[in-house]
Amino acid sequence: MDLMAWTAVGIAFVAAYRSTWSPCGVSMLSSITPLSEAGRGHRYWATVSWFVAGSLLGGLTLGGVAALGAMAVGSLGLSATASGALVVLAGVVTLASDLKVGGFHLPANPRQVERIWLDRYRSWVYGLGFGWQLGVGVATYVMSASVYLMVVVAAATGEPLLALSIVTVFGLLRGLAILPAAGVRSPADLGELHRRIERSRPASRVVAIIGQIAVLTVATTVIGGPVAGLIAAVLLTAAAWTSRGGLGDPAPRVRVPDSPAELDASYYSG
Repeated sequence: MDLMAWTAVGIAFVAAYRSTWSPCGVSMLSSITPLSEAGRGHRYWATVSWFVAGSLLGGLTLGGVAALGAMAVGSLGLSATASGALVVLAGVVTLASDLKVGGFHLPANPRQVERIWLDRYRSWVYGLGFGWQLGVGVATYVMSASVYLMVVVAAATGEPLLALSIVTVFGLLRGLAILPAAGVRSPADLGELHRRIERSRPASRVVAIIGQIAVLTVATTVIGGPVAGLIAAVLLTAAAWTSRGGLGDPAPRVRVPDSPAELDASYYSG
């Protein structure tokens, strides 16, 4: 794979990582656990398998969009410089969105999954359904515009199958993000899991910003060479630092109860 392809893979990992802190991502870590599935009379690992399969299908769905974009790039015969310029344009927009420059932001889609599915349907239905919605990346709350950038960078490779594969990996990673809940056997375990998740939330914001700056640096390097890439990295880092007030988490915070007695899986669901 060339440099742009590896860049697409990198931003796919970044986008999937940041998405874990979406309201639905956090919800899944309490809605689908060994504790909650046992209470419903379901097997945890069976539900998780359906969930991961659904997220893989979701990634495949979004990957289809990236593949269509790659077909367009390939059919137009865009040069590496032109593809790099496309990525730079998209990266500037997504970075500005995540930093909330001038109040600007791309669509975040505040929709959340239907909690009632857990009580109404079989485990394979809500496992597959929830997994697809999170794996497709844009069907529920979009935590970072890096999801949009991922699609553009994948399309910029000009290789449909590669673009499809990269974004499908994003969907798979979204599904695997449910695995930290595998050790939840009691309300106390659930509380500790969410406290750990919340402690890592600020770092996930920083990772998303750094990931987008890295994409812009690579794209600028493709266009103008290493010196241009280095200058871009310095300027973008300075701009991000200047706008660091925009790094506030745009998602509704999930309050972690102070005691196990307060814990209720439905509290986290949304």
